[in-house]
Amino acid sequence: MSKYRNKKTLLDGKVFDSKREAQRYAELCLMQRGGLIADLRCQVPFELVPAQRDAKGKLVERPVKYLADFVYQDCVTGERVVEDVKSKPTKTQAFIIKRKLMLERHGIRIQEVTG
Repeated sequence: MSKYRNKKTLLDGKVFDSKREAQRYAELCLMQRGGLIADLRCQVPFELVPAQRDAKGKLVERPVKYLADFVYQDCVTGERVVEDVKSKPTKTQAFIIKRKLMLERHGIRIQEVTG
């Protein structure tokens, strides 16, 4: 059980952080089979802030990354979609900052899927 009380769920040989995330994966797979979306990928990392090094090249700060639950191509609009599944509408401060950095650094608005 995670710190957010989500239960890890196995589906199609993949482990998801919550039942809701696994359910969303199943929905997206159906959409892909129906030709609505393409190139469905899970757990896609995005670098938000690169690693910081001192003058000698020694690592002083690790990079800040955001791990998207799902990334896919919308076949209707042609846009790349980045989704984050939330079992509850509660958002942590870390997520809010990462959401803002995704928009500022990559020009990507994260679509939040709740349920």
